[in-house]
Amino acid sequence: MPGGVVERLTVVVPVLTVVVPVLNEAGIIVDALRALAPLRAQGHEVIVADGGSEDGTRELAAPLADRVIAGPRGRARQMNAGAAAARGEALLFLHADSFLPASADKLIVQSLRKHMWGRFDVRIEGHSPLLSTIGFFMNWRSRLTGIATGDQAIFVRRDAFAGFPEIALMEDIAFSRQMRRRGAPACLRAKVATSGRRWERNGVLRTVVLMWQLRLAYSFGAAPNELARRYAKGR
Repeated sequence: MPGGVVERLTVVVPVLTVVVPVLNEAGIIVDALRALAPLRAQGHEVIVADGGSEDGTRELAAPLADRVIAGPRGRARQMNAGAAAARGEALLFLHADSFLPASADKLIVQSLRKHMWGRFDVRIEGHSPLLSTIGFFMNWRSRLTGIATGDQAIFVRRDAFAGFPEIALMEDIAFSRQMRRRGAPACLRAKVATSGRRWERNGVLRTVVLMWQLRLAYSFGAAPNELARRYAKGR
């Protein structure tokens, strides 16, 4: 170096890594990642964890994310793979059809000073007036039980993250149960906006009944693989 000066490169570690698990989401992935561009501009990290898309999702995501990784299919496996590649001090798991509230990063950082993990409230968007009621009860139930769902955008301190149980269905419930033993979640009232597409595609009431049946069966010890088959059949 000129004059004997040694330059030191400063590696900036992002405070937050957003992990977005995807499978054949070409129709929505661009809008989803564009919505996260302000976070990237502030130095946070966005990782897309693909489970074998065949519709060009990975190619569409590549210029809009810090990393796109490919791995075995299965939401839990994909989220764990994204977390393993993350550089952030906190991890946020966000569905591709969900959008964060304003200042989500600041809310998460503030919450994780007192909690190991947490989630947002959810607002389900769609045509049916029942969706707002479903969202209300999801948030109420979560506060009452300390159990979060993936639609609520679960976040966790990296040093507290031990991975999602790699099961076929209910990985968010299983993860919440594990984390709840270590501490109560931060239940943020700011709302994640999520699509009501799966409710409206299959019928709102029918989907609610199906999900309650599956959750009840899981609570009584039903195998996640069997629940996944029942979920796929009922969709």
